[in-house]
Amino acid sequence: MPDLFAIYIHWPFCKAKCPYCDFNSHVADTIDHARWTSAYMRELEHVAKQTKGRNVTSIFFGGGTPSLMEAETVQKIISHIRNLWPVPDTLEITLEANPTSIEMSKFEEFREAGVNRVSIGIQSLRAQDLEFLGREHSAGEALQALETAHHVFDRVSFDLIYARPEQTLVSWKEELEEALGHVPKERGHLSLYQLTIEQGTPFYTQHARGDFQIPSSDQAGAFYELTQEIMNTHKMPAYEVSNHAHKGQESLHNVTYWRYADYAGIGPGAHGRLTIDGQKFAIRTHRAPDIWLERVETDGHGFHPYEELTSHEQYAECLMMGMRLSEGIPFERLERMAGKSWQELLSEDKLEALKKEGRIELTDTHIKPTLSGLQRVNSILSYLL
Repeated sequence: MPDLFAIYIHWPFCKAKCPYCDFNSHVADTIDHARWTSAYMRELEHVAKQTKGRNVTSIFFGGGTPSLMEAETVQKIISHIRNLWPVPDTLEITLEANPTSIEMSKFEEFREAGVNRVSIGIQSLRAQDLEFLGREHSAGEALQALETAHHVFDRVSFDLIYARPEQTLVSWKEELEEALGHVPKERGHLSLYQLTIEQGTPFYTQHARGDFQIPSSDQAGAFYELTQEIMNTHKMPAYEVSNHAHKGQESLHNVTYWRYADYAGIGPGAHGRLTIDGQKFAIRTHRAPDIWLERVETDGHGFHPYEELTSHEQYAECLMMGMRLSEGIPFERLERMAGKSWQELLSEDKLEALKKEGRIELTDTHIKPTLSGLQRVNSILSYLL
């Protein structure tokens, strides 16, 4: 495995807050783009001093809605990263975008800025559900955005949310098949998420008072199984619980997280994992955009004190991340994190029970979730940990 090292740039602003979203996103009347550009560059410089000798293998602009950034800001951040670290010719640079006409019109500017992969937040192709989800685009705009993106970028991904209120398996199959009709041969990547109700969101309050219902766990399981069946038929199997791709189209940036490699989170509320002088740290920045900005301008960064991770914490995190991947986890990786043999870490009886239930596979080198195991990964992790 190459030495992966990713950089995540968090842009915290949106035009409107979606009712299901619990990400660190905010609606702002005015944004001083020059000031924000300068702050990102200073925080990158702070991290670069601590990660000398590393090669950056991927960059991801997330949010929030990064397609609301000025292309000049994106270009300056990418150029600064290239100046601060060595990068390979294969550097993956992803930017999240919404399929509105304003953001669509900037695709070519983002490509010229250095972005080579775009991830579009479509979420649904049905008007009623787009309204329910608080999205500001139409299904027509979504499909137009896909067409434009495929014309501009070689690599395009998009998101859909399923298991929505009153959605049926038949209607989801029709919608997903329609979406797949807009995926180029052998060049597709889709992120398919079940609707979840997150605490602190408007949906949490609405769901609690009975304004709407979502499918039961058994029904949600049926949605998941149907999704896998359709995606496998289209040769886009799940390489992670919610992510599907043609061979070679997997997101290197996201794989970096799941393989428990290092990544730096830059911007308000961003998280990361960094190995410094042989010790792994959990890092996070201040969440409030205004306070983060002020701290960067005063101190050169907006990070809270780094948290040193014990060998057991590293092992647990490595297991939790890696079991989301269909490729599984090499025992060697777990042993490296924990400083113990995998036989000391994992109960033989528990592994045998999971194997008999068809939840995992064991090879000489790896522990892997089966398709059934991917669907129940949280239960498997609770059991093993």
